[in-house]
Order: sequence, then structure tokens, then C-alpha cells
Amino acid sequence: MTIRTKAPATLPLRGAMSWIEEVEVSDADGKLAEMYAALIKQRGKVSNILKAHSLNPDAMGNHLDLYMTLMFGKSGLSRAEREAVAVVVSANNDCEYCVSHHAEALRRYIDDEETLAMLTSADGLETLEPRLSNIVRHAEKLTTAPGAMTESDLGELRAEGLSDRDILDLTLIVSYFNFVNRVAVGLGVTFSAEELSGYRDD
Repeated sequence: MTIRTKAPATLPLRGAMSWIEEVEVSDADGKLAEMYAALIKQRGKVSNILKAHSLNPDAMGNHLDLYMTLMFGKSGLSRAEREAVAVVVSANNDCEYCVSHHAEALRRYIDDEETLAMLTSADGLETLEPRLSNIVRHAEKLTTAPGAMTESDLGELRAEGLSDRDILDLTLIVSYFNFVNRVAVGLGVTFSAEELSGYRDD
């Protein structure tokens, strides 16, 4: 995973955790204030990636709805598998923000440091247990070589017990993280140790 360093000319604006203006929780009103309050009640805090949407609350709301549906909604994919896809896609996109956030979440489900290292670096994925290996390698291929996807790729997932609904969920999660990685990288969204910790995961 490439570690980016920002030149002084691209440092975030004062008070912002990205390269664009943001509305802080204390300054929000109307719909945005309601959304911030709901996030704090539900998740414990407002992530910097969502604050980067604060100039467009409708987009922020739609983004959050999609995220919650894909990552916490009913699915044949486990929470661990979904978080593993998040870190593998984000590692392939060099999105340090998303790798760090979702590695933190993944630690709640996987306590093996070697497995975590492989997932967060997207390296050695073929050596993981077969179901997880097929899921994350499929996510990597769809991220890095989407034009090379074939129907036979789905057969490999089905062989590991994934239903067509599971395959749809996997495809949507991969697509979502390719989207959000580009928001984070394109807007220079930053994080700190404090920002990484303390989210409710339920």
C-alpha cells in the first residue's frame, strides 16, 4: 500500500479534514444538523469521509443509506467478509483512509495478525481459507481489471457456496468501495488515531 504525503500547498483548509470546506457539527443547521445528530446517536461520531459531503447533505444521506444497507444489512456475506472486501479494494486503490478505518473494524472479527496483514496489503490472498480467498480475490480483480471479468468468475464464487444474492451483494460492496475510495483520495480526506476509534459497529 502506498503511503501518501501531502505537500504544504495541499494541506486541508483550517478546521477541515479534507481539501474542501466542511460544515462542523457545531455549525450545522436544518437537515444537516439532523443527520449529524442521528449519526452520533447511531455510530458514536461523524466520520471525516461523511463530513466531506457536508456541503451536499442529500448526497451525504444517500451515501450513508447505501453504506448501511451494504455493510450492515441482511446478507449471506458475514460482517468479517464485508470488511475484508473493504480493505482489499481500498488497498488496491491506495486509499489509506479506508484501509485504516476498515482494518480497525476487521480486527473485531479476525484476531490473526498474519491474515490481517495479507488483507490490508492485498498480498498473499490466495493463501487465505478458500471461501474468503475467493471472495477477496474476486473483489481485487473487479477493482483492478474490471474488463477482464467473465461469467466463469461467478462460478468460482458459487463453488464456495455463494448464492446469486450473495454475489450481487459482493459486487455492490466492491463497487461502493471503489466509489468511496475516490471520494477520499480525490478530496484528500485525512484521519487521526482519535478519528479511527470509537465507532459503534452494530
